[in-house]
Amino acid sequence: MPELALVEHPDHCTLSVRVSPGSKRFSLAVRDDGVLLVRVPAKAVDGAANASLIKELAKALGMRRRQLRLVHGERSRDKILAVEAARDELIEALRRRIE
Repeated sequence: MPELALVEHPDHCTLSVRVSPGSKRFSLAVRDDGVLLVRVPAKAVDGAANASLIKELAKALGMRRRQLRLVHGERSRDKILAVEAARDELIEALRRRIE
């Protein structure tokens, strides 16, 4: 797995994400530049893709939805998520889900 575009802060980590709405099913991958590619089945209408991103990613990582927060990119495919988790914990959770 390539190095994630992940920044550690004292109480959370920020993660660069590229969302692909309207996919057949939810899936995760890491691009060569370290951005997490998340495919969600919801369409990009009225925030449905953002809600699906938070819900499905939290479920995949074994976290609660309130531990993930959209920081930047509400109307863009490129987003920054704040994740209330230690860097190593987040990387391990993603590694288990992707590999």
